[in-house]
Amino acid sequence: MISKTTRIAIDPVHYEENPVETVPAPEFMFVPGENTRCRAYELSIKEGEHVYLYQKIGVRNGGYFKQNMFAPCSGTYLGLEKHTYRNGKSIDFLKFQNDFKDERDPSYHERSDEEIFALSPEEIIAISEEYSLVGLGGSSFPTSVKLKGTDHVTHLVVNGIECEPTLPVDKLLMENDAEELIKGLRLLKRCLGSEHIYLCIKKKYAGLVAKYQELFLGEEGMEVRPCRDYYPQGWEIGLIKDVTGIKVPSGALPRKQGVLDINVATVVSLYQAAKYSRPVAERYLAIIGDGLEKTANYRVKVGTPIRPLIEKCGYKDDGEVKTLIVGGPMMGGTVPSDDLISTPCLSSVLVYEQGKAEREHPCIHCASCVYSCPTGLVPAEIMNAYKAMDKEKIKALHPERCVECGLCSYSCTSHIRVTDYVRKAKRVAKLL
Repeated sequence: MISKTTRIAIDPVHYEENPVETVPAPEFMFVPGENTRCRAYELSIKEGEHVYLYQKIGVRNGGYFKQNMFAPCSGTYLGLEKHTYRNGKSIDFLKFQNDFKDERDPSYHERSDEEIFALSPEEIIAISEEYSLVGLGGSSFPTSVKLKGTDHVTHLVVNGIECEPTLPVDKLLMENDAEELIKGLRLLKRCLGSEHIYLCIKKKYAGLVAKYQELFLGEEGMEVRPCRDYYPQGWEIGLIKDVTGIKVPSGALPRKQGVLDINVATVVSLYQAAKYSRPVAERYLAIIGDGLEKTANYRVKVGTPIRPLIEKCGYKDDGEVKTLIVGGPMMGGTVPSDDLISTPCLSSVLVYEQGKAEREHPCIHCASCVYSCPTGLVPAEIMNAYKAMDKEKIKALHPERCVECGLCSYSCTSHIRVTDYVRKAKRVAKLL
C-alpha cells in the first residue's frame, strides 16, 4: 500500500556503495508530453509511424523557450498512454515499441573531439538548445538560457555535492564518467571563457577528491574544491559563496556577479550532445529506502518504466504502508503510484516505511525554523501571515527567498509542515 506523507526520517545508509547495474532498453519506452516547465506540446509524428533513434518528434512550448522532443528508440510510435510524472500527476506519455535496432537517421554524424573543441561558443549554445538540455541537478532549467548572456563568467562552480542526504547518483557519475565530465568542462570553458572552474566534491569522499586532483593536472584553470558535508550545501547561492566568496543577492542572477553554477550531470550531457548529436539518453537512478527488501543503483535509458525496477528490489512484505518519494528526502515530492517513467531529471525513487504519522501541534514559538533557515527567513511568521491571508505582511516577509529545502518542517518541534505553508505564501507573493 502506498500513502502520501511529507515527514520522514533521514536514512543514514550509504547507498553509493551499491554497484551500478546497467538496465537494457525495454520493449516499450515512453516520452512525457508535458513536463515541469512546458505545459503545451505539438507532435510531428502520427500513430503507427516508424521513428529513428533520437529523431525529433515534436516540440514543447515553455513560453519564453521551446524544447524539442525526441524518440527514445528506433521503432514504432503507438500513441498516448497515461503514466505518473515525477510531480505525482497522471499525464499523457508517448508510447514507442522498440525494434532494438538503435537505427539512427542516415544524416546522423558523430563529431570527433577535434571537431567538438573547434566549435564556437554560439555553436555550443545552439547544440544545448537543439537537444533541449536542462539542469539535471533537479532544476530542469534550460541550459541554453543559462549559457546565453553578455556578462562574462569568470568563475564556474561545478556542483557535484548532491545536496540531498542519502542520494548517490552524482558521486556515481563522477566515479564512472570522469573522461566525459572533463571533456564537458573543457567545452564549457571554451563556451564561457571562464578563468576559474571549481569541481565541488564532498570532503568525506577523499578518494574521489584525490582522483580529480590528479586528473586536473595540466588542465589550466580547473581545480577541485572539497566541501563540508552539511545540508543544504548544494544550494546555489550558499555553494557559490563557500567556494568563491562571491555573495549573490537574493533574487539576483549569479551571472551578473560573474559566476555560474552547473551540475556535473548537466556538464556530461553537454559533451554527449556535442559528441553524439543526441538528447539526454540515460541517467543513473537510485532506488533506495527502508521500505525495500534491497536497494539498487541503476543506469537506465531515459523512457524506461521504473515499476519493474522497484519490483526487482522488492517491497518489504511487512504490512506497513509505504511512502514513495521522487527526488531527495528533504525536497523531493511524494507520488501516489510507482507507475513512473525515467525522464532526464528523475534520478532517484525513495521507498520508506511510513510509520506512525506525527500529529501536528500548535506552534510553541521555539524559533527552530528560524535558526535552521539558510536564507534568513522567519518561516513561522510567514505561515501565520498566510493563514490570516495578510497579503501585506506576506509581501513584507519575502517568502520568494525560500529555497524549499524543508529544514523548517524537519526541525519543527510541533511537527508542523511549515514548508508547505511557506510554499503557498510564495505563490501568493508572486501575484502581489
